Amino acid sequence: MAHPLATPPAGSGLFPVPGGRSVPWIGTTLRYIRDPLALWREQYEAYGPVSWTVMAGRPVVTVLGAEGCEQILTNHDKAFGNKDGWRPLIGPFFDGGLMLMDGGEHRKNRRLLQQAFTKERLADYTATMHPLIERAVREWQPDSDFRVYPATKNLTLGLATEVFMGGVDPDDDRLDRVNAAFVDCVQAATAIVRLNVPGGRWRRGLRGRRYLESFLRDYLPRRRVGSGTDLFSVLARLEDENGERFSDDAIVDHMIFLLMAAHDTSTITVSTMIDQLGRHPEWQERCREQSFAVGEDVTDPEVRLQLTDLSAVMKESLRILAPLPTMARWTLRDTEIQGHFVPADTMIAATPHWTHHDATWWPDPETWDPSRFDGRPLPHKYAWQPFGGGVHTCLGQFFSVVEITMVLHHLLRNFTWTVPNPAATPIDFTSLPYPRDGQPIELRRLERFSDRAAPVGPSA
Repeated sequence: MAHPLATPPAGSGLFPVPGGRSVPWIGTTLRYIRDPLALWREQYEAYGPVSWTVMAGRPVVTVLGAEGCEQILTNHDKAFGNKDGWRPLIGPFFDGGLMLMDGGEHRKNRRLLQQAFTKERLADYTATMHPLIERAVREWQPDSDFRVYPATKNLTLGLATEVFMGGVDPDDDRLDRVNAAFVDCVQAATAIVRLNVPGGRWRRGLRGRRYLESFLRDYLPRRRVGSGTDLFSVLARLEDENGERFSDDAIVDHMIFLLMAAHDTSTITVSTMIDQLGRHPEWQERCREQSFAVGEDVTDPEVRLQLTDLSAVMKESLRILAPLPTMARWTLRDTEIQGHFVPADTMIAATPHWTHHDATWWPDPETWDPSRFDGRPLPHKYAWQPFGGGVHTCLGQFFSVVEITMVLHHLLRNFTWTVPNPAATPIDFTSLPYPRDGQPIELRRLERFSDRAAPVGPSA
C-alpha cells in the first residue's frame, strides 16, 4: 500500500513509499515503545529501507540504514527541516531549543551557543565537575540491589544544575520536582491523547514545562549581573558581532533544552556502560587497570586519552543503545529518498538505533564488543551516529563524553559490580530509552589492598 500522500510525478522514475495498515490513530506507537528494533526489522523485511506507518495519529516515513540516514542528516539539498519534525512531538515542552530551529535562526543561535562550548569553557566545566563527581560517586552505598538508573539520573541532574546553572540555593528543595518535570516533558512526546486533559501525559508535560520556566526565571536576574563561569551565566552575557544578547525568554528556552539534553542522554549512556561492564568482568577489569594507572585526576584531556578501553566501552555502549534512537525531520518540499518520492509536509524518522544494529556494518550486532572500536575506521561514515550529523550534530557531545568518562573513571576506582539478572535489561522506549527496572546491580566497594594484591600498572 503506497503512502496516502505520495503519488510520484509522472515520468519521475521514482517509486511510491510502500507501507501497510496499522491500528487507527495509535498506529505502531505502542509497538515502537515495546521494541523499535523488532518493529523496524518487520518493516525492512516487508518493504525495504524506506516505508511508511502511522505514529500517534500521523503518517511517518521511516528510513532505515546508513545511506538513508546520511542523506537526511547531512541534508545537502535542504529538503529536511528539524523544527516541524520535532515540534509535533516535543514543541510545547522544548520550543526555542536549538534542536527545534532551522536555517538562519539555527545558524545565529548555534553560533552564539558555540561560545559556551569552546575548549576553554569545556575546561572550566570539567574543573567544576571533577570534584563533584569524585565525591558523589564515592558516596554511593554498596548494595546487593543498587538501582543504577535513578542514582545516575540524580547525579547527572545535580551536575547539570551546578555546571550549567552555577548551583542552586542551599535551601532550595525543588530539584526532585525539577527532575520529575523533565521526565514529564520528555515522556509527553509519545502521548496518544495530545490534549490538555486531566491525568494525561500531554497535560503533565505542559505542567512540567511551566514549572521549569518558573524555576529558571527565579535565578536568571542574578546570572545576568554575575560573573560566573557556569553556562547559565555565560548565556546571559553572550553577545554576537552586533552586540546583541539573548532575551530572557531565549535564555530560558535554551536552558530547558540544554539541561534536558545534558543529563538525560548522559544518564542512559552511563547506565548502559555500567550494565554492560557488570556483565563483562574482563572489560571492567581492563578499564579499572587503566583508571588506576592514570591516577585520580582526569581533568587533563591528555590523561583522559590514555583511557582507551573506557573510550571503546563508551562507543560500543552508545552503539548498542543510542540515547536518541530516532531523529525526526519534516520535508520542506517534495523530495526523493533512496528512489522513493516523498511529498512536502511529511514527517520523516531517521533511525540511528537501527543503523547501529545493522549486520551490513556490524557483524553479530546484538553482541556487545568494545573491540569494534579499537582504532579502526568506521565501516560507513554514518554506521555510528549517536550524536547526529550535519549542522544539527549535538553541540554538547564533547561535554557529555567528558562527564561520562569521569563518572565511570571514579566508579571503577571505588567499586566493583555485577549484574545479578542474566536476562537483558528491559528498556522502555516511551521517550528517551531507560531501564524499566531501574537497572539493579550488586555494587561492592573496592578494597584496594585486599581486592588488588599488587599496585596496578598500565594495561597491555
